[in-house]
Amino acid sequence: MAAPLPTTMDLIMKLLHIDSSPLGDASVTRQLTASIVEAFRGAEAGVEVVRRDLAVATPDHVTGELMQVVKFRNLEGLNARQKAELDLTDALVDEFLAADVVVIGAPMYNFTVPTQLKAWIDRIAQAGRTFRYTETGPVGLAGGKKVIIASARGGVYSTNPALAGLDHQESYLRTVLGFLGVTDVTVIRAEGIGMGPEARAKALDAAQREIEALTVAA
Repeated sequence: MAAPLPTTMDLIMKLLHIDSSPLGDASVTRQLTASIVEAFRGAEAGVEVVRRDLAVATPDHVTGELMQVVKFRNLEGLNARQKAELDLTDALVDEFLAADVVVIGAPMYNFTVPTQLKAWIDRIAQAGRTFRYTETGPVGLAGGKKVIIASARGGVYSTNPALAGLDHQESYLRTVLGFLGVTDVTVIRAEGIGMGPEARAKALDAAQREIEALTVAA
């Protein structure tokens, strides 16, 4: 018996849109993620977008109290706050796993990612759901999706050997995504935005061209 043809519902692309910059309209990464999402909307017949603005609703950082619940899953005798944090954690993991495409706005702050984004990563890195440990080492369980990172940096790190070792932003994101099994990672980068208006405009133009090329390739 032939397999049924895909329906319109089957063809809907699920896109998770993550922003982490607290700078609002002044944020370069927010500008880039919005452009990426709109490009996907224009290129795909059906795109379902779920938005998480981590600067507006930042998950609490994992304290000792929350560690027992959201990381170690000790679920006996939970108080109201622990139950709410567990529900939030499960919702964040569900969103991440359900997405076909994840667009992450990730500015560089002090050589790494914003604390808001780290708090989200700490929630979605869940043993048994997004990775598991085996006798031969960890195995990622969240593969099969595409992640696009909108990266912004005040300096130029990618082509400057003297600064490359200071990049704990893009390198960290690639590492943690790889740990979760995500290997299809594209970085749309705006570098040198702190080096004056001309350099900022040039970086944004270059990033926009990459976004256009990305959607054509898709």
